[in-house]
Amino acid sequence: MSTLAPYASDPAKSRGREFPIEGSLARAPRSEYQRDRDRIVHSISFRRLRHKTQVFVAPDGDHYRVRLTHSLEVAQIGRVIARSLGLDEDLTEALCLAHDIGHPPFGHAGEEALNMALQARGGFDHNAHALRTLMRLESPYIEHEGLNLTWELLEGLAKHNGPVGMVNWALAELDAVFPLSLRTWPSLEAQVAALADDIAYDNHDIDDGLRAGFLTLDELLTLPFVADQWHAIERKFPGAPHDRKLRELVRSQIGLMVNDVIGETAARASGMGSVADVRGAGRATAAFSAALSDEERTLKRFMYDKLYHHPQQLQTAERARAVTASLFAAYSQEPELMAESWECCLPDEEPQASRHIADYIAGMTDRFAISEYARIFARTPEGLSNV
Repeated sequence: MSTLAPYASDPAKSRGREFPIEGSLARAPRSEYQRDRDRIVHSISFRRLRHKTQVFVAPDGDHYRVRLTHSLEVAQIGRVIARSLGLDEDLTEALCLAHDIGHPPFGHAGEEALNMALQARGGFDHNAHALRTLMRLESPYIEHEGLNLTWELLEGLAKHNGPVGMVNWALAELDAVFPLSLRTWPSLEAQVAALADDIAYDNHDIDDGLRAGFLTLDELLTLPFVADQWHAIERKFPGAPHDRKLRELVRSQIGLMVNDVIGETAARASGMGSVADVRGAGRATAAFSAALSDEERTLKRFMYDKLYHHPQQLQTAERARAVTASLFAAYSQEPELMAESWECCLPDEEPQASRHIADYIAGMTDRFAISEYARIFARTPEGLSNV
């Protein structure tokens, strides 16, 4: 059994759950964070990620990533970093697996449509919706609402990118009943999960972008960071097939980033004696080095310019926004179009009614949203897959 570092989150010292679990209801000998991870893996919300957009909307190709495969890849990277730093691997993994659960269909395009639909009702934010889903909407247990996860897991999801400045309605409601100390830094496990997410999508989106033909190697080699890795691969494997060298490039960059995070974080955490020191540090403890941080920001700008904001991507996103907005309008005008289990619980008052409809849509997969649109409007939306 591995020994936790003094600044790690100790499951034996968890601040507990919103609804205490009686000893007779605790199944199998697991730590509190193992229980969190298992509840997430067995949830419907997690299963739905297999049909939710990562980069490409409703991809036809079997080899493109979706939210589920992305989350699994983030978890693998997160565990490697956590193990090297002496952190709790189960909490790190649970955070990685759950971090995208709040995404609606069609990724950020669907989120933008729901945010506009709820503009006068407090808006929509996928991160806050992840908390809302796990704490209220997904309720498989008889004794309580939600999955009843630990304080540390929920805190990490709420502020994995750092202290929360603007608190929207969804997060405010949950924080009022189970305070998550939103103004402090989260645990190192949460900070590592956020960096693992960055590392995964920075590099795996390159892989998918090259596969789809939206990116070219020549374009990527204008980035010194990428070019250095590529040239080293060419020197080491001069006769290797081109496609295998591209896969090696992705692995090489992930390895470089992971090692950089481990080294920089270990240096920043040196001398910390508790997780309280991490929360009170006044800055991120898990981080890239200054040099790699600059390279990573440059890579992100490149990916936005060449991939995420590619004309085809923008056109597809606009169609996805229109589908999501049309569904919201249809359910608002005719609530009986929703599934009976949702229509029967529609609140009479605003903003609760509109938020309830947004909850329903946010839980949809890409393909269910497309089929609902076809059912309601008697036509299948076109142009929702560009790969």
